[in-house]
Amino acid sequence: MEASLSSQRSNVTSYGVMALAIITLEVFAGLWINSFIICVLCIAWVKKKTLNSSEKILLLLGCSRFWYLCFSWIYVFVSDIFPYFLLVHPIFQLLQGSYSFCNFSNMWVSACLCVFYCIKIANFRNRFFIYLKVKIDRMVPWLLLGSVIFSLIFGILAYDNIDKAVCKSLNFSCQEGLWKATIGIEEHFFPLYFLTGFLSTTSFMVVIFAAVFLLFSLWRHKRTMQTNSMKDLSVDAHIRAMKSILTFLVMYSINFIFLILTLIYSMEYQNHFIVIYLGNLIQHAYPGVHSLILIFSNPKLEKTLLRIVSCVKCKLCMR
Repeated sequence: MEASLSSQRSNVTSYGVMALAIITLEVFAGLWINSFIICVLCIAWVKKKTLNSSEKILLLLGCSRFWYLCFSWIYVFVSDIFPYFLLVHPIFQLLQGSYSFCNFSNMWVSACLCVFYCIKIANFRNRFFIYLKVKIDRMVPWLLLGSVIFSLIFGILAYDNIDKAVCKSLNFSCQEGLWKATIGIEEHFFPLYFLTGFLSTTSFMVVIFAAVFLLFSLWRHKRTMQTNSMKDLSVDAHIRAMKSILTFLVMYSINFIFLILTLIYSMEYQNHFIVIYLGNLIQHAYPGVHSLILIFSNPKLEKTLLRIVSCVKCKLCMR
């Protein structure tokens, strides 16, 4: 029995080191990509003194993903390399509260971006939809503010819930005690896990409905324009947006599935650590990969990135 536990802990450690190395690469790539978005949009904001609605969403999305990757990597690094630091009050609570705030901000701002594309590009004759299309630019700042406040409230609730659970835990004298106690603490997190799963599912459903509505609008618009021999620019806009939305939907779906699996299996960490590590890899890769797709779907960001790459190539060639 002891040999089995020792072998299991050894597997956990080896997988943890491998996952930490991969996550570190994913995080630094994601930080660079989102920092690029933040810098370009901030420079444009200073020059123009204003940003359009999509740029506001992208700026907040870049900021939330930047800090999400920072807090998430710090937690993974500390839990794998210096696990006893998590026992120092209130390091564990602060990391989890900050992670929850940035994670939900990331999810809801992503949903706002998807809904914004749907309302701006799709064509429906419904009065309410037309009203939204006219008012969406004025609604965007309030939607973003609501997303941040909502995420902040959840982050505070996460901090409070974890703080109460940690206060009920025992003192630890060895790594095995820490491991077992962590599993025990997880049992107190069911209400938090349930709320996390519910809100994540709600955000996921918003993204699905926005993508389906936009896809239906594209199909209907192409059908009505079949007899028109002239090239319709709105169709091209639909197609470009749909490529971005559908790519985002696939990535968001994969990220959502592994998030739910991680929440479910974390209650039995010792039996499903591979699933949890794989979920962590997916969740850390998603912010960088999707942000890179957003860069190439935005003409301003794409042009700036290509200019920087060409300048770097020129300097390397001169050497």
